[in-house]
Amino acid sequence: MFEIRKYTADKKEAWNKFVNKAKNSTFLFDRNYMDYHSDRFNDNSLMFYKKGRLYALLPAHKIANILYSHFGLTYGGLIMDIHVTISDTCILFTELNEYLRTVSFKKVIYRPIPWIYCKHASEEDLYAIFWKCHARLLTRNIGTTIFMNEHMKWRKDHVRRLKKAILNGVEVVADASLDDFWKILNANLKQRFKAKPVHTLEEMKLLKTRFPNNIIQYNAYKDGNIIGGITFYITKNVIHGQYSSTNSIGKDLGAMEAIYDKVMYHDYPDYEYLDFGSSTEDNCSVINEGLISHKEGYGGRGVVYDTYEWEL
Repeated sequence: MFEIRKYTADKKEAWNKFVNKAKNSTFLFDRNYMDYHSDRFNDNSLMFYKKGRLYALLPAHKIANILYSHFGLTYGGLIMDIHVTISDTCILFTELNEYLRTVSFKKVIYRPIPWIYCKHASEEDLYAIFWKCHARLLTRNIGTTIFMNEHMKWRKDHVRRLKKAILNGVEVVADASLDDFWKILNANLKQRFKAKPVHTLEEMKLLKTRFPNNIIQYNAYKDGNIIGGITFYITKNVIHGQYSSTNSIGKDLGAMEAIYDKVMYHDYPDYEYLDFGSSTEDNCSVINEGLISHKEGYGGRGVVYDTYEWEL
């Protein structure tokens, strides 16, 4: 029923065109985003055709004989348009498994896109992988998401810091300097976690030039000096805080609160969700209580990020 083709660079235009119209995709699946770190991942993305028409995509990479969808991105999974049916999806995964066996794969690790990022109901794949692939839940992460239309009240400590930011003349600037922010971000991650951002400054600046309407840097300044910032990824219905950090002055003066106030209530008030991302450690098994409490204080509540696996 399906013709399965491995993605190659000459199919970039067709891939991106499908991503733009799919019911469960974001700009992270655009090849101009995916390929920025192509040197780090052995791409094995697949394209599914039905009667000569592109029907679905699977962003993926391989390590040895395991197919991953996708560990170079926050999420992966089958990308579908509005015409996809559950019956066809079950057939698709059955035929995918047959195809993968013929090219010597032994296992699939599958990380579907969380439902908040979908434009329409899009969980056909979850049904199919359970019944046709006998997938099992490998790990479950927890993120924190605000339902923007609910207008939940901020916790008192956040309200207090926002008032302090206003009283102290903290200025929030959109489309601000990534260079300024990365200095604070690098210093914080090194001091607190002995870590670095997933993206280098040069990579993020490159992605920003490719997706100027989707990657927006907000910085908070006091007397012209940066005191904090957040790198936002903007998709159709979700505002996602990819990176956030303050210095000691910004923490004291409410830099985060000032930025979130501007984003939530002034610049993007009609968006459905604000996604803070995950707050876990040790392969998702331990909650960072302080971090998740901070996010819940803005009105955020839990959305899971699941990863499945199945043998071939």
